[in-house]
Amino acid sequence: MQIIADWFRRLFTDPQAVILLVILLVGGGVILLMGQMLTPVLAGIVIAYLLEGLIQRLERLCLPRTMAVYLVFTLFSAGVLFVLFGLLPQASRQLTQLVQQLPSMIVKGQELLMGLPEAYPSYISEAQVTQLIDTVRSELGNLGQQALTWSLSAGLGLITLGIYLFLVPFLVFFFLKDKHQILAWFHRFLPEDYSLARQVWHEVDAQIGNYVRGKFMEIVVVWAVTFLQFAMMGLQYAMLLSLMVGLSVIIPYIGAVVVTIPVALVAFFQWGWGPDFMWLLVGYTIIQVLDGNVLVPVLFSEAVDLHPVAIIVAVLVFGGLWGFWGVFFAIPLATVVQAVINAWPRRGASDAAMA
Repeated sequence: MQIIADWFRRLFTDPQAVILLVILLVGGGVILLMGQMLTPVLAGIVIAYLLEGLIQRLERLCLPRTMAVYLVFTLFSAGVLFVLFGLLPQASRQLTQLVQQLPSMIVKGQELLMGLPEAYPSYISEAQVTQLIDTVRSELGNLGQQALTWSLSAGLGLITLGIYLFLVPFLVFFFLKDKHQILAWFHRFLPEDYSLARQVWHEVDAQIGNYVRGKFMEIVVVWAVTFLQFAMMGLQYAMLLSLMVGLSVIIPYIGAVVVTIPVALVAFFQWGWGPDFMWLLVGYTIIQVLDGNVLVPVLFSEAVDLHPVAIIVAVLVFGGLWGFWGVFFAIPLATVVQAVINAWPRRGASDAAMA
């Protein structure tokens, strides 16, 4: 017990460390306990934070903040309308068409699988193919039941979505317009000296702002370029598949591998083992290589100094806690943890300060 007491005393003798810990616990507790109720507010804060960077750039160009807020919010509203009435309806139609085509794809895939034992009798047997087909059918049945359950709850989801579509832009506008008043109100509840918390925030702000805005631009660029390739080659469900490819960059390392499977399957069932299939995979591979080796270094000039294992662990942990938003902000949240660890007072520094 003495060892634990000494360790606890060493970590929390610095008042700044205690203040930082309290701020983290209160903030984390609010998100964990009230996150679902405050989802529109949290979404509004996140979006306003992302738009704040563009507003500050306009202010540096000598544009008054009020005009900058109205201009940026107008662009944001136009983007939301484009997604709602331009992108999502087309992707939804293509998803419906893909679901309708699944039975014929399954039949064709079954015929190809049944031909494998005859072509490669030394490597695969008819019993193995039959077992694989039964497993796939069982999984598809489970997916069908999940889709039915989702469709039954879709009505309530649409109502919630409609409420969010009104509330979130409303909150974003006032978070941007009254930013200084809101921050001044929060400062009333903070101690006079919270320099360590401010240091952590400055480090996190520099990393998160660049990362999230860069990630958003990466999604848009990868989606647009992939859509152009798929559309020019006449690939079915080009909008849906390119949107999946664009969103796949959210999940580092894993996303690109997972989304390649539906792209390759749709291309194969459309063209077979033909030159179109090969050229599509070549073009798709080039896009992925350029994204990782050209686009990412340009967008993320200040690279996040995290080990790949730490990134994957962050995706799993925060994705499990907060779903899509947890995955999207996994790396920024990991940088928060890293910034806290780096800024936390250490024994040597404390002893030197006391001396």
